[in-house]
Amino acid sequence: MGPEDICRISTPIGKPDFQLRITWSLEDGAPTGTPAPNFTALKMGERAVAAADKARVYFACRSDRLSNSMTVAHIMIGVERWMIPTEPEGDVEALKDAYATVAHSFSLAMAKKLRCEKNGGLPAKPVLDPA
Repeated sequence: MGPEDICRISTPIGKPDFQLRITWSLEDGAPTGTPAPNFTALKMGERAVAAADKARVYFACRSDRLSNSMTVAHIMIGVERWMIPTEPEGDVEALKDAYATVAHSFSLAMAKKLRCEKNGGLPAKPVLDPA
């Protein structure tokens, strides 16, 4: 099963199409391997990566709110720009930071809602410096 929507944010009717999709998924394990070259790795959770059009934060959660509170669940929160076929314009680093900040905010909110031990290892504020 692929990522499930948490939220979609769209431009108002009559404006150029733009949609920001925030998704989540329960992963089989902690992320491994090297991120794709278009991603910048960040120091948050199990792994955090950001690009000019998307970001993902992976974190581990042990909680009494999960079906098996003795094991660790691995959760991914993704933020992605949709419906724009062109390359992102503007300050690419600022775009990466913005997507990473949104992904971190949703990740931290989910970790708190699930009552993950130590908030899933997520910092209180996003860490935007490359890992």
